[in-house]
Amino acid sequence: MIQLVKFTYENAELREQAFAVRRIVFVEEQGVDAALEYDENEATAHHYLLYLDSVPVGAARWRETPNGIKLERFAVLLQYRGKGLGDVLVKKVLEDVVPIGLTVYLHSQLKACSLYRRNGFVEEGAIFVEAGIEHYKMVLAL
Repeated sequence: MIQLVKFTYENAELREQAFAVRRIVFVEEQGVDAALEYDENEATAHHYLLYLDSVPVGAARWRETPNGIKLERFAVLLQYRGKGLGDVLVKKVLEDVVPIGLTVYLHSQLKACSLYRRNGFVEEGAIFVEAGIEHYKMVLAL
């Protein structure tokens, strides 16, 4: 059973579960510096935790910026990828943010662009490097 939970930073139990998913995916698997992975925006961001059969397998967050709504830190554990769980996560976050009426954008790792394209995003601009990984800025085409 898939369950998606929205939570705030103040919920220490859910925060630690989401941070554990992010640590495995970004810090351990991809080699991102932990100091870059966890930042000053954690406390004000809107967080999500994705469970499969009561196991935390995915995480995401979004926040409002001067440029609109930025989707960030989308992660699904390696052994659960390719099962549509990333799409579940993206679709739920979009359900929450599109009604706000602001531009929705993100910085996608190149290997994740197809996930975001399937969900209505288009690349904008040139490839850039963030946390040592190539990315595209992608914007939701409404």
